[in-house]
Amino acid sequence: MTKHVAVLMGGFSSERPVSLSSGNACADALEAEGFRVTRVDVGRDIMTVLADLRPDVAFNALHGPFGEDGKIQGVLEYLEIPYTHSGVLASALAMDKVKAKILAKAAGIPVAEAKVLDRRVVAEKHVMATPYVVKPIAEGSSFGVLIVREDQAHPPQQLFDAEWAFGDMVMVERFVHGRELTCAVMGDVALGVCEITTEGHAFYNYESKYLPGGSQHVIPAQIPAHVTRRVQEYSLAAHAAVGCRGVSRSDFRYDDRFGEGGELIWLEINTQPGMTPTSLVPDIGQAAGHSFGELLSWLVGDASCDR
Repeated sequence: MTKHVAVLMGGFSSERPVSLSSGNACADALEAEGFRVTRVDVGRDIMTVLADLRPDVAFNALHGPFGEDGKIQGVLEYLEIPYTHSGVLASALAMDKVKAKILAKAAGIPVAEAKVLDRRVVAEKHVMATPYVVKPIAEGSSFGVLIVREDQAHPPQQLFDAEWAFGDMVMVERFVHGRELTCAVMGDVALGVCEITTEGHAFYNYESKYLPGGSQHVIPAQIPAHVTRRVQEYSLAAHAAVGCRGVSRSDFRYDDRFGEGGELIWLEINTQPGMTPTSLVPDIGQAAGHSFGELLSWLVGDASCDR
């Protein structure tokens, strides 16, 4: 019997447009693989919708709060609907950049120095030597990320704004110079390492991630073999430390300005990597010999409850 897959997309976070793009791309590919697919634009009535639909598998293509922070995973556990990607606890931990960093450091993965403060305190004066980065604790797609350069006299004043939508507590993290690297983990296997270049953008921000031509994915990354191995080892270690399932993606900075040894720093882990036409994991999977459809079929086959 053809497996019925509900692709969960949209939702009500700031990443709704990204999720709709991911979800529709996944739904198209899963239909091409022979699955019976229902596209579900997730709203506040999602429990009733899924209880009526009763799919064999829920393919989670949601991004941001409610989609990758353990909340929708809890709904699916309650309804006993097998689902893709990470479970309740791992999703909640990975979404919280501070908690994920603590776990990574405990697992022996190098991380940048950071502190958590009220955004208004951060706006008053430099709380760390420049350069540094200000990040919302629980947002994705680089929403709310601010880079403070060496020559910047004052911290970001937008942190005072009443319209600031990313929470009162922020993480201030030492800026790590260098190249942007990322590595996908599929099950218990670390796939290839990708370097992301973003000519014309200050960093790997929302526009460079999702606009056509906004970034270039170099796979495999043109880095020394021992650095590739370290990235893969740290990605597997982070996947295990947080308790991820299915596919995850760890992001790094590699500073090789003073030689190949360089500094390699883990930044974060993504339990719901983007699946848009410009996303990283589909490209990394393709380079490893997994077509987009094969990757999604594997995720459907890996789906379960109690993750």
